[in-house]
Amino acid sequence: METEKDILSSIRLARLRAQGYSSETNLTLNEMAFGIRFAYRACTTVLIVAILTKSITLFSIMIGIAFLGVVLPNHPFDYIYNYLLSARMKKPKLPARSNQLKFACMIATLWLASIIYLISTNNITVALIMATILAGIAALPGTIDLCIPSLIYNTFFNKEKHTQII
Repeated sequence: METEKDILSSIRLARLRAQGYSSETNLTLNEMAFGIRFAYRACTTVLIVAILTKSITLFSIMIGIAFLGVVLPNHPFDYIYNYLLSARMKKPKLPARSNQLKFACMIATLWLASIIYLISTNNITVALIMATILAGIAALPGTIDLCIPSLIYNTFFNKEKHTQII
């Protein structure tokens, strides 16, 4: 049985709510926390390998994953979590992605397209700098639940629910 001390901090809960998880209880968000971070961690890992190997193929795979995160109800890695991991971990499945998280995937898609273009035009250093910045931004929600694109989305498109979460 979980106690109140097992619940995520109020800051982390607010950061998850800023990502669009507004209807879940604090306890449910606590139960979903690993699953929510799973896609970010998987994407960051693949992105780091792409940076280290300077692989246009891996960057291309990442752009496909990011784009699918925009057009599908769930992120591709959410499907892996929902259908392979959640039951084994005895955790709830993740709901469909919010507008905030689809916006984050759209930004990642465009950013990755820029990286691929830079690599293909032999601007490797600039591409790797951009990829490293993207990896850092992707690592934040995977570690401390801070999703910068969600905050940007809320600032411009979700003003009635906008809150500053840092």
